[in-house]
Order: sequence, then structure tokens, then C-alpha cells
Amino acid sequence: MSRVSLRVNGRVRDAEVAPRTHLADLLRETHNLTGTHIGCEHGVCGACTLLLDGMPARACITFAAACEGAEVTTIEGLDDDEIARELRAAFTARHALQCGYCTPGMIVSARDVVLRMAAPDEHAIRVAMSGNLCRCTGYVGIVRAIQAVIADRRARGIAAIPGGGRDRLGPAGAGHAGAASAPPPAASVPAAAPLAALPDAAGVPPGWTPQVTFRQSFVSAHPAEAVWTFLGRIEEVAACLPGATLDRIGPDGRVDGRIRAKIGPVAAEFGGTAHIARDGQTRTGTIAGTGRDVRSNSMTRGRITYAVAPDPSGAGTRVDVDIGYTLTGMLAQFGRPGLVQDLAARLAAAFAQNLEGRLSHAQGVDGAPPPAPARPLDAGALIVAVLVGRLKRALRRLLGRS
Repeated sequence: MSRVSLRVNGRVRDAEVAPRTHLADLLRETHNLTGTHIGCEHGVCGACTLLLDGMPARACITFAAACEGAEVTTIEGLDDDEIARELRAAFTARHALQCGYCTPGMIVSARDVVLRMAAPDEHAIRVAMSGNLCRCTGYVGIVRAIQAVIADRRARGIAAIPGGGRDRLGPAGAGHAGAASAPPPAASVPAAAPLAALPDAAGVPPGWTPQVTFRQSFVSAHPAEAVWTFLGRIEEVAACLPGATLDRIGPDGRVDGRIRAKIGPVAAEFGGTAHIARDGQTRTGTIAGTGRDVRSNSMTRGRITYAVAPDPSGAGTRVDVDIGYTLTGMLAQFGRPGLVQDLAARLAAAFAQNLEGRLSHAQGVDGAPPPAPARPLDAGALIVAVLVGRLKRALRRLLGRS
């Protein structure tokens, strides 16, 4: 057990919690704040949505111990909030609730939409609210209620606040967590250059700690010098990445580009900026940048460090890639670390295959065909392949025990 101190609805609350106690249980069972409803307990349905340091967050997948010192606002704490009050009236007038189970989370998420979106159309509101599920209403009344509140506030001269006043990416509540509660960094290779040495590091500040870190590696049959030189040709590297498009390459190491991905019915296109630094003596490189998907308003911040060296087995060249990222917004539900690592392993394999083909063709290897552009990324198909692979492994373990 550990002691956690939170500021809940304006009052400091202390409690003893187990490491795995999630925030929803703490609020409901310890503080009797039962307006935070629990539905799926997987961060999907949105019934438990509350404000954590002013940002909507899923209480059912947020550990209470990770919120030390954070400001928590539940639906009970929005009784006197102007936007929430207007939304409650609009929900009532436009029949936007029936059983009411999803309504607390709906109000919290709708408040965020009203706060930060200037004049969204119906489609934009549906996308922004797609993380909150309702089994009763069909969403028509909910969308109309949100539209009415936004229209009324804009008519009164109350402008939207871009980004909702947020000044950083990262998991909600992380700004108050102490060093002891921060996740340990993954083993990493020496960086090519400190982030402070990159001009503003494309939105990645010095000392930034990613939400998720992991390593991927692959081996190329070509010499280390050839692989290192290839990784310095940004256009060719981008051509090996499924769904990647370069828009501009600046002389200062800044690169503007996009990457498209399809996840089931969701089509995302992250556009952003990155800075690239390389050290020829150690053959290490760093890529740091940020990106945003306009449709879902999801944002990501990441840092990639790679190292090129002869493979110890003598098979060619080994490339170790350390990846750290933070993903927020609607698409964060697809960003669970285990799933992302499985996807990254498959993407790394596809990238290595494309790299091998391009190097072989460039070096005149007999029979090497001309390089073809990487196919667009269908993350949905990759997710299915990952899940099928996990199922097969589980069956093998089960049959092996039998």
C-alpha cells in the first residue's frame, strides 16, 4: 500500500491505495463520488471520463498512485461549471439522455469539445465524441445539444481556446508525478546528439520522458558503412516506411512529412515535424518530433535513437532502434504498449526488407529488382495478424501443457 494525495473537486484528499487501484475505484469506494461510472474497465466506453489536470481522462485505466498531486474534477465537481451547466440544460432540452449511465462521461467530454473547438460540424463532433459510447440515444440528441451550446457561446462572443489551454503532451496527471513514480527508461544506445542541441527539438523539450519506451532490432546482410550511409538519405528511408510521405527537407535537419495509417474504419494521417541528428563517428542517430491527426485530434510526440554496428555473429550489420512515444486523443486506445510493440516488430521487418532490396539494387546484386515504394500502412490488418499470432501462441502453450 502507498499513500496518495490528490486535490479532488477543490479539496485535498489523502488515501492508502494498492499499486493497482485505479482512480475510478478510489473515487467511488473511498470518497463516495459515484458519479464516475464504471462500464467496460478497458478505457473504451468512456463512462468513467473525468478531468485530470483539466484534461479528459479515463479513470478506469488510470492508476491512482500515478496521480500524486494531480487535480481531479469529477462530474460532481462540475455543478457550478458554466459550460457543464449549459450542457446539462441542452441535454435535457434535446433529449440527449435516456438511462443516463453514459451521461457523466458524455458531459465531461462534451465540455472539452465546447471549450476547444471553434465551430465544429456534425462530423467533427461525432469524431471528437467517438470515445464515449451510448446504448440508448443514437447520439443525434447529444450532437445537437453540443452544437447548440457551441453556437450560443460563440454568438455571445465567447471564443474557443485552441487545444483547451494544454501546453504539453503526455498522460494526464503526469505533470505532478514525482521522479520516483516515473517509468524507468528502456535500455538505449548513446544518442547522436542531446535534444537540447537540436533547434527546439521539433516540439520535444529537453528532459522529456516518453509514456512508452521499447527497442526493436534487425540485421542487414550489407556492410555497416553501406547501411549507415543509406540511413542518411532521408528520401530513401521514407520510401521504405509504409504510408510515409516527405513534404520538405530543411538544411538544418528539420523534416516535415506525413504518415498515413488505416485502423479498421479509422483513417488517420499524422502530419508533423521532426529534427534529425547523426554522428558519423559512433554511427548513431536521433530523430525527435511531434505530429497531429486532424480528423481525430490525436497527437503524438516521439524520439527514436538508432545505432549501426557490425553484427556480433558476423552475419552483416545490426541496427538497434530505441523508440519512445506519447500518444493522446481518440487514437490512444490503439496505443497500448504490448500491441504497439508487436506492430513495431512487424513494421521493422517490413522496413528491413525494403532496405535490403534498395541496397541490393544499388550495389548491383544479381537479380535484385528495382525498388518499389512501400505499400500504405494498414494497421488494422497488422492488428489482426498480431492477434492471430498471439492466439496461435496461446493455443500452442495450452496444448503443450495438456
